[in-house]
Amino acid sequence: VQALATAVTDDAAIADWYRSTGYEPLWTGADDAERRAAFLTAIRAAPDHGLPVGRYDAASLIHALEMAETEGDRGRAEVAMTRAYLAWAHDLTSGVLDPATIDPGIVREINVIAPDTLLHRIATGKPEAVLDWLLPDGQAYLGLMKTKIGLEATIAAGGWGEPIEVGKLEAGDTGPEVVALRDRLMRMGYLGVTSTASYDKAIEAGVVAFQADHGLTADGLLHEATLKELNVQPEARLKSVLVAMERERWLHMDRSARMIWVNLPDFHARIFEKGRVLFETRVVVGKPGVDTQSPEFSDVMEHMVINPSWGVPRSIIVKEYLPLLQEDPNAVGHLRIMDGRGRVVARDEVDFTQFSESNFPFDMMEPPSDGNALGKVKFMFPNPYNIYLHDTPSKSLFAKEVRAFSHGCIRVARPFDLAYFLLSSQSSDPEGLFESHLDTRKETIVPLEQTLPVHLVYFTAYPDAKGRITYRRDVYGRDAKLYQALVEAGVV
Repeated sequence: VQALATAVTDDAAIADWYRSTGYEPLWTGADDAERRAAFLTAIRAAPDHGLPVGRYDAASLIHALEMAETEGDRGRAEVAMTRAYLAWAHDLTSGVLDPATIDPGIVREINVIAPDTLLHRIATGKPEAVLDWLLPDGQAYLGLMKTKIGLEATIAAGGWGEPIEVGKLEAGDTGPEVVALRDRLMRMGYLGVTSTASYDKAIEAGVVAFQADHGLTADGLLHEATLKELNVQPEARLKSVLVAMERERWLHMDRSARMIWVNLPDFHARIFEKGRVLFETRVVVGKPGVDTQSPEFSDVMEHMVINPSWGVPRSIIVKEYLPLLQEDPNAVGHLRIMDGRGRVVARDEVDFTQFSESNFPFDMMEPPSDGNALGKVKFMFPNPYNIYLHDTPSKSLFAKEVRAFSHGCIRVARPFDLAYFLLSSQSSDPEGLFESHLDTRKETIVPLEQTLPVHLVYFTAYPDAKGRITYRRDVYGRDAKLYQALVEAGVV
């Protein structure tokens, strides 16, 4: 007891646990062999999870256990095992990283299980069951892990070959560039074994499948964007998968429940239920930039606003509209200028040149209209970041491949269809209900009787509905920062 009490003096949480159990060992006692063996077996799989092996090095723990001769040795080995278990459990259930310290756009709340809860479970439960309980839930994580192992095997075998150097290829082209494309598609699994040297239907189909898996326009042509993604090496894809596994460890959600899933680099919003896609639409997300990137977080959609007014965010007022007003007080005439009490301010009574970004005293609001920046409807999940989904009059942007143009909110290509879908659970005529409010041309709040979890996520590697891992571009550079942080944390 004395040796164990001495060994835990520098860790309050562990010391409290052992004190509460009368310093009963978890790992080094005569009856602890099953628990000890199960844990050591589990942490040998740390490389498969993309975790920092050094935090719970099985070989070092085994060595400490084997070399323990004195009570002091056994006490230190006991505490080393407990520290390794708590680190393992934390990393699997909450992730290796604290994302908010790495990128301000990641504002996700990370669930952290208290050490005493983790210790109580392993002390009282079946070891294998407890260790399985720690593993991230869902097929997505397992699919990412399988892909990680497969990519490592591909890298060890020499990768996908040399980069393709060509300007553009299309159906009917021939020559060594087509052969290089053919060989790479075969190595990547997008083309069966063939000796063709012509850009034939099989190669075109392989290119289309590759484009679909990488968020590209699926036209079957080898143009600049497709060539750039084709030439990404498996080492880079492995980085995306490692970061995606870490992001999965941050998520704690009911995967079977109906939810809205917005993957920002994918530029789509989908409604899932029990793994099935019930609704899908293209979206426009925030443009790259500190003040305009869409954040990552989860919340609950509670209501929609039909014929919304637009309260212009402070950052847009002072950075974009104030300079215009200083040049011409009648600029942006579709917007109302309001004082602190909500009264409309007459523009000809204000000298806008006397104000700066820091002391501009007015708000700005755009009333409901056909040209309103929020379109005809917005979908609200109240949050501190003032982010929501909404309609837009700028429809042309939805035709673009990379759709990062907003100030942070999510613009929806099919807003009316989304509204009908959400209202279908509370009305036999959701379209009629929506249109009746729309026809008033007045701002109307419509509560959702069935609220819906909303997850704004950022995955550049993720399985599609069929389980195939698809890739997207790191539009905000967040994955690059997270990968570097994982390396610094000890992930190899």
